[in-house]
Amino acid sequence: MYIGIDLGTSGIKLVLTNQDGQVIATQSADLTVSRPAPLHSEQAPQDWVAALHSAMNQLAQDHALNQVKAIGLSGQMHGAVLLDSNNDVVRPAILWNDGRSHQECIELEQAVPNSREITGNLMMPGFTAPKLLWVKKHEPENFAKVAKVLLPKDYLRFVLSGDFASDMSDSAGTLWLDVGKRAWSKPLLAACSLTESHMPNLFEGSEVTGHLHQDLAQRWGMDAVAIVAGGGDNAAGAVGVGLTQPGQAMLSLGTSGVYFVVSDEYTSNPESAVHSFCHALPNTWHLMSVLLSAASCVSWFAESIAKQHLPTLLAELGDDIVIDDNSPFFLPYLSGERTPHNNPYAAGNFFGLSHETDKKAMFFAVLEGVSLAFADGVEALHASGTQAKEIMLIGGGAKHVGWRQLLADVLNRPIKFCEAGEVGPGLGAARLAQLAVDKDTPFAHICRTPDTVAVYEPNAQRHAMFAKRQEKFRAIYQQLKPLFVADE
Repeated sequence: MYIGIDLGTSGIKLVLTNQDGQVIATQSADLTVSRPAPLHSEQAPQDWVAALHSAMNQLAQDHALNQVKAIGLSGQMHGAVLLDSNNDVVRPAILWNDGRSHQECIELEQAVPNSREITGNLMMPGFTAPKLLWVKKHEPENFAKVAKVLLPKDYLRFVLSGDFASDMSDSAGTLWLDVGKRAWSKPLLAACSLTESHMPNLFEGSEVTGHLHQDLAQRWGMDAVAIVAGGGDNAAGAVGVGLTQPGQAMLSLGTSGVYFVVSDEYTSNPESAVHSFCHALPNTWHLMSVLLSAASCVSWFAESIAKQHLPTLLAELGDDIVIDDNSPFFLPYLSGERTPHNNPYAAGNFFGLSHETDKKAMFFAVLEGVSLAFADGVEALHASGTQAKEIMLIGGGAKHVGWRQLLADVLNRPIKFCEAGEVGPGLGAARLAQLAVDKDTPFAHICRTPDTVAVYEPNAQRHAMFAKRQEKFRAIYQQLKPLFVADE
């Protein structure tokens, strides 16, 4: 058996799989986010450890774990965990959706003019490097204590095995990695007054980084099994649904939205805020466009506007999505936006409301707004020269049948809906664990794709209408952009 540990923002999830890759069990524990100031988003790493122990204790209570061979790790990317020389946490971890370091991004790009060439990415407040520069400027007493900088999942690795290690896919999201060379960049580290000694050792996602502490192994009824590098949440999630070959793509409708395409070479389009990262597998990369708010827009509308539980609202409004030339628009930038705008100050907006606009029309506008934002991201990614052979649709939002067809019509591409379940990156982490130690099972069997539920073909007439609405959608953002500014 194999265990995948996925450290998410809202909770930690464990996935237990067998030799055939079947999910035997899952276990989870909730987490909360602290927002001590505008644009700030933090968590206490100690809370991650408590959640991990809670979930593992319960998993060990429910299942005999003596057949577990390896543990893989996945987690939220870009977070900054700072440890002192005693390996104690210096301050709360600054998370991926923290937007405080906008000015530091500008300063880092000025300090390293070829940073985009090295990293394949724009400097954005969500990434790790500008967070460290912010700490240096605003919390010098904390920065002076920093001996190690770890990503969230890699702090759990340290707790599990005592090793300072990371994988290529997660490390690419720090903006300290030379993504083409798959190695730390000394100039980018120096720009943050750091060296390679502050960084964990680098491994491919399917490599062993250490072994489980003996006391933890005894507590959970396991051997001191291998701890495997794993991957950032999106790369691990891609492995979990079998996206391992060039040209494969997925569109994930989770809290945030991701369009992910696998490549066998390093390419980039940073000017359009496309992310270019290493994949969790050797000699493989991926391009990714990111919406900071996707299915979360739907939850927000249900809870804050319609004042209904989402399942109740969905049952009431049904699967048929009716949109025409006179329908209102929605800009889905509830948490700012990455691709293609790189604007942490962008905000959500309804446009074109009238006396005839009802709850249903506003809900449909939300679905369309997220879909049009996805189209912006897909276009930006394809401008890099990387094309998708097929698009797999996964994520909680993909359960809405009408939304699947809407995406096909807006993107003008066939959409293959796969029932990938709710295990996500945890399954990918378990697969990477198996790849590291199971040399007898073929790669294609371990990393197979889920069954296809349905394929949604685009409607040419509907796409023509959405193409016109896309132009107006973009124009609305451009008109409002000067008003999206930081609070003084």
